[in-house]
Amino acid sequence: MPATSPGPVGRRIAYYRSVARPKMTQQQLADRAGVALGTVRKIERGERGVTDGTLDAIAAALGVDPARLLADRERVATRIRDALPTLSAAIAAYDVPDDGPVRPLSELRASVAQITAWRLSAQYLQIARRVPDLLAELARASFSAPSENDQQVAELLVTAYRAADAVAYKHGARDLSARLIELMRWATPGADDPLLAATVGYVRTEVFFAARAHKAGLRALEAAIDACPPPVDAGAVAARGALHMRAAVIAGRAGQGDAANAHLTEARTLGDQADEGVYQGTAFGPDSVRIHEVSVAVSLGNDHVQRAFDVAREWKPPADLPAERRSGFYIELARAQLWGGLADDAFESLKVARRIAPQHTREHSWVREDAATLRRLKRADAESLTSFAEWCHAD
Repeated sequence: MPATSPGPVGRRIAYYRSVARPKMTQQQLADRAGVALGTVRKIERGERGVTDGTLDAIAAALGVDPARLLADRERVATRIRDALPTLSAAIAAYDVPDDGPVRPLSELRASVAQITAWRLSAQYLQIARRVPDLLAELARASFSAPSENDQQVAELLVTAYRAADAVAYKHGARDLSARLIELMRWATPGADDPLLAATVGYVRTEVFFAARAHKAGLRALEAAIDACPPPVDAGAVAARGALHMRAAVIAGRAGQGDAANAHLTEARTLGDQADEGVYQGTAFGPDSVRIHEVSVAVSLGNDHVQRAFDVAREWKPPADLPAERRSGFYIELARAQLWGGLADDAFESLKVARRIAPQHTREHSWVREDAATLRRLKRADAESLTSFAEWCHAD
């Protein structure tokens, strides 16, 4: 596999090694990564590049996403795109998996929890590297597991499909994303869990966003809300609240302001009953609802930007929220600021989004559109704005 250019990647490796807790020596890094000490030394001194395999091993030893070590963000996107055919092949064989080993249920559960954590922190390269093999193994498990484990395996399969969908959707593979969502819907009845079904209804909205079929998406979400269990415990409160949050956004995109506000009000009421957290793989709570207030304002159009400004003036997403959700807040705020004539503020918001979740920000279509607009509006601010626009492939 091609090697990185020496220099920046070595400096990043040395930095993350120095801030590890406890601090890691070069020898310890070499031992944990399974590479020679001399290789680590040469990489950190900028005397040699790093192959994909070595980079992945070092990143795993450091406990960071390989994308954090790369200066060449295009290479991250290329590696993810190159992994999509393997993912597509894995799901093509969902009902006729290849023979192979199947780990105990506890180990499968731990692997699914890990890729869910990567999804929430927008580490799409990590998911792309691991999820095809995991999906194949879970498909084998679904055929070979004892009957008493059927529901648990089905739940793990749905959750893994969701992580794979995040990669496909964020990187523009919308047909693959739609296939993954249909597989989520196919596997969900086997889990016999109405809260998981509500989660799938939440994720399914991506199909409607991609097709700009907002009215149909709103109908689908309202049907999912009707089917959701009553909010008698934390899980049900969060499931119903998340559906209302998403219904508010898609209602705004459909131009239905009254419906958007009604769903947002329901989400806010439910959010006040829940501690902020991740439920069934979806963040929900008062902070998530505040972020969706900005989303709804942007969805309703530039006549509603003051509403987004009012939220942002008094509140910022706390650091313990999932990175993807926090970066999404700043991406949406940047659009509102651009519409409100605050070009400098919009650029600052986009830079914050990039610091929080670079992969999520780089692949977001609004970031590209807004960076291109900012470059046209501020031709005199050449270097940093042009660099950002080129980084996210803005036209």
